[in-house]
Amino acid sequence: MPPRPKPGSKADRDALRTELLAVGAPLAAISAEMRARFGCRPREAWRHAHGWTLQEAADRFNALAGAAGPATDASLLGKWERWPAPAGRRVTLPVLTLLADLYSASLEDLLDLEDRRALPEADLRLLRHQTATPGSAPTAAAPSAPEPVAPLTGTALIHTAADESAQWAQWAEVTNCGPVSLDQFGADTRRFASDYLEAQDPLAVFGQTRRLLNRVWELLYGHQHLEQRQKLFTTAGYLSAMMAWMTSDLGHRSQAETHARAAMLCADMAGNPGLHAWTWSTRSKLAFWDGQFRAAIQHAERGAAYQAPGTVSILLHCQSADAWAEAGARAEAQAALGRAQDAAELGLSTTLHDQVGGLFSCLAGRHANYGAAVHLRGGSASEALAHADRGLAALRQQRVRALGTEAQLHITRAGAHLLACEPEGVLDALGPVLALPAEHRTAPVRRRLRDLARDTAASPMGDSGTGRRLQDAIETAVREAARALSPVAPTDAWIGDHD
Repeated sequence: MPPRPKPGSKADRDALRTELLAVGAPLAAISAEMRARFGCRPREAWRHAHGWTLQEAADRFNALAGAAGPATDASLLGKWERWPAPAGRRVTLPVLTLLADLYSASLEDLLDLEDRRALPEADLRLLRHQTATPGSAPTAAAPSAPEPVAPLTGTALIHTAADESAQWAQWAEVTNCGPVSLDQFGADTRRFASDYLEAQDPLAVFGQTRRLLNRVWELLYGHQHLEQRQKLFTTAGYLSAMMAWMTSDLGHRSQAETHARAAMLCADMAGNPGLHAWTWSTRSKLAFWDGQFRAAIQHAERGAAYQAPGTVSILLHCQSADAWAEAGARAEAQAALGRAQDAAELGLSTTLHDQVGGLFSCLAGRHANYGAAVHLRGGSASEALAHADRGLAALRQQRVRALGTEAQLHITRAGAHLLACEPEGVLDALGPVLALPAEHRTAPVRRRLRDLARDTAASPMGDSGTGRRLQDAIETAVREAARALSPVAPTDAWIGDHD
């Protein structure tokens, strides 16, 4: 026997509708049963009686109304159904008449006592006039040709206008979220940004972030005060940027770009300089690993122009240095590293507070990771090794263990030993990375490992026993990680980034 659908779910409603239709129940009876069983408002119950989703009903409504009539979408139709609840939108008589035609119902069918209490007196008078004649049709006249009504004049006009303003003010002061919810969203965002750095299961954090982002999107479809709305857009922006960062780490560049564009829109809506800067940092990351080094530099420079608070300026200058170094411009790379160092030293004399932290912070360990990589690309083994050692020491002092950054620093140490022709040092440095659980070797780590294998093959130790063992170990580690992340990692052809 198949499992029973969840009570109140669409499957449950559809099963009830099918059963009632099978015994010849009319639409009015099906609607009444929907209201009795599931507590639906009248207009929602009639939609369920037809078996339509909000979008299907909205499409049919627009087709019925035509170009000259009122238009709706799924969100607005849902608000008409919920009214007069705070999250609803007042339904007008022209809309009601169209809904009545759409659902083959009467105006009376679509209204209950709560609706009538909330309707303006002028609308109630019109309803009484339309239903006063015995034997009238069960549905109201089309909105383009309503029954003639005497225009309001004098005191009645003044009172009705005041009632309309009062109703609008009642709607305007209602919000679908409050300060406690906003604080909780911020706290969850900060937690996920930290959890991702040391996640035992990166995909679990990805899923949690996605669920929270969808909750914030849902609220943004509703109504909030201006300050609350700006905070929601800020939260949505950081979550979208986090989704972009994680998606790229999991090997999906084009999907990451989609999240980054959403983050940019949120930053514009929120007017938050810090969010703008971190979003440009995210876009710089994506451009770098797409081989668009000039775009990566431009994105980083645009982010730095916001002069946002916190440590984002350090990261943006580091990203610029990374792109210059990859493009072979050593002088420009060193100059960008100098600007990153200046920003970090400024932080020693002032308190650099990041709004979110975790993934959206650039503390000493992350800063050193970029410096080590730039010096390694520049051919300076000693400088790369010194930066990597400082970075690992800094990470040990952090409250949150950044596994990706830690792994990349070990790989840089191995690369420095390779550059210095120290085969045993290469194996020792790489040991902690190879010992990581496979699911922790995300795209950045796998890319750095493959680069190291390539450099090893081209080095004097490439044909040695040590070199071959190293290359075999790296290939095994990459394959294990690809299998562990197979639901989200289609290929290693494009993978990688600095954490």
